[in-house]
Amino acid sequence: MRKRLSNPMTKLNVKQQLILLFLVMVSPIFLLHWYGNMKAEHLLKNHVTSAYVELSKQNYTVIKRDMDTISKITTTIIQNPITQQLIPLESDSVIERVRKYDKVDKLLAANSIPLNGGEAVYYSLYIYDPNDYYFFAPKRQLMQTGVYFFSDNEKPEWFDDAVNLRSKGYMEIIDSNVGLSRISTLAYIRAVNNVTYGNGIIGVLVATKMDMKIAESLRSVSLPDGKIMFTDWENRVLSATDAKLMGTTLELPPEMVIADQMEAEGTFDIMTSDYIYVVNYNRLMNHKLVYQIPVSSLLKQQSELKHVIQLISVAYILFGCVVMVYFWRSLMTPLQKLAQFVHTYEPGKLVPETPGKGRNDEVGVLFAALYDMARRLNVLIHYKYHMDIKQKESQLQLLYQQINPHLLYNTLESIYWKSSLEGNTESAEMIKDLSKLMKIGLSRGRELIPLEEELEHASAYVSLQQKRYKYEFQVTWSIPDAARDILIPKISLQPLIENAIIHGVKFMGEDGEIHISAVVEGERVTIKVEDNGHKEVDYSAIERLLSGDKPDHTLGYGIRNIQQRIQLHFGNMYGMSYKRGEHGGTAVWIILPVSHDETN
Repeated sequence: MRKRLSNPMTKLNVKQQLILLFLVMVSPIFLLHWYGNMKAEHLLKNHVTSAYVELSKQNYTVIKRDMDTISKITTTIIQNPITQQLIPLESDSVIERVRKYDKVDKLLAANSIPLNGGEAVYYSLYIYDPNDYYFFAPKRQLMQTGVYFFSDNEKPEWFDDAVNLRSKGYMEIIDSNVGLSRISTLAYIRAVNNVTYGNGIIGVLVATKMDMKIAESLRSVSLPDGKIMFTDWENRVLSATDAKLMGTTLELPPEMVIADQMEAEGTFDIMTSDYIYVVNYNRLMNHKLVYQIPVSSLLKQQSELKHVIQLISVAYILFGCVVMVYFWRSLMTPLQKLAQFVHTYEPGKLVPETPGKGRNDEVGVLFAALYDMARRLNVLIHYKYHMDIKQKESQLQLLYQQINPHLLYNTLESIYWKSSLEGNTESAEMIKDLSKLMKIGLSRGRELIPLEEELEHASAYVSLQQKRYKYEFQVTWSIPDAARDILIPKISLQPLIENAIIHGVKFMGEDGEIHISAVVEGERVTIKVEDNGHKEVDYSAIERLLSGDKPDHTLGYGIRNIQQRIQLHFGNMYGMSYKRGEHGGTAVWIILPVSHDETN
């Protein structure tokens, strides 16, 4: 059977339930406040953030345009014949080397002029000269632009990386000498290939002050208290609106780190509790453009919405208080009166007039039903009192009626002893068997008796029949000790043995046999009564008699009565069944549960 779930509200009194109701009514205020903030964040994400996404795309387009311009200029410088001729050769005279150096120096200076009043990018060419053919040229960078020759001891740390990448340019923060000072700058570095031979490196071309150039483009977008940073793929800041951030590592939210691992491309945005991040990924160039906007600077737009929500919250709470007071007066006072009546009411006590007759709501119905129920209970109590008196009278009458069977049983016992004393042994035995039938039939009013007593009753019946009609048939009993104390409805075996005699072995003489046996199997006991008679039996008719709702009374009442008594006591899974026996006669099986008399 499925266990019913208990209602936790039943553990609270009505006052506590009303307080809980008030809390339930007020809780939507907190939900409304949460929903308002969530909606505001949603608006920020969908509207404000989308605007920054578009700004980021445009901003990155400007930066990419500047970088494309730098790339084109470096390509022009690399492919210029003046640059291609600047190769340290022993065959060149000193004057020729000076002329080549001067031309390239002027070429670099000419391309380092700022355009349209913006920031300038300075170009420098670094050439590996281990034999010091250009001894006259400066070995140390003194100006922001120029040609510099170096040997193994003076080789810049980024030179070999640029040579390995050959003609591919990349961005790197390097230390540059300007006069006597040393500064950090973002440089665009690119190896200068020998176009003439196609298999050699002339040097490395470096475009410095790229951080200033990119910062100029970043400052074209204004963020409220926010920062714009241009980083490499490892989140190292290459340029930013705040120059102090250059060279630091930017900490992005975990969601953006996952996007990095998934090789993201394009623009992504995310809102954390503190910042809104808009990141533009360019995997081709391994760069990112990051917008970092504080959420607090944008939440100022929510103040008006918050004031409205707070006003609604206060009004709702006041309304809830009014409703609570109303229900307190409308429900609590009548329910307290009802509870007082329930506590003071005693069955049989006069019930007063029903209060609150004018109410048509559930409380009025409850009052009317409870008071009417109390009145009906009083009527039932008086009725039960009179019925108990009548029941006692009926039990006395029943006891009087039971005197006659007991008187007859005692009289038979007296006749048995008198016949035994007079020498009438056979008559005395018949009287003794008859008295056993009477005694076990009474069974002290019990319906279920041990199988031992039922076997004694059946044995007395068989003995009485054999002596009365001089029957010569044989009766055998195979009853194990384990089955003898099992309970069985009384007078169950005698009708079955009677049927076996009348319809089976009655006219067979000494060839007739009746076998009564019992087998205990786990929680069941099977009792079998079998004869070896040859009379044809309609087993299907007997089955209909045992199980049919409308039995055929022409087949008799006895076995159906036994079947009904067994099923009334033990259930429909137990009962009788008829089949042809192993020796050609009829066999009836009785299946019962293993049960014992616990009163003994």
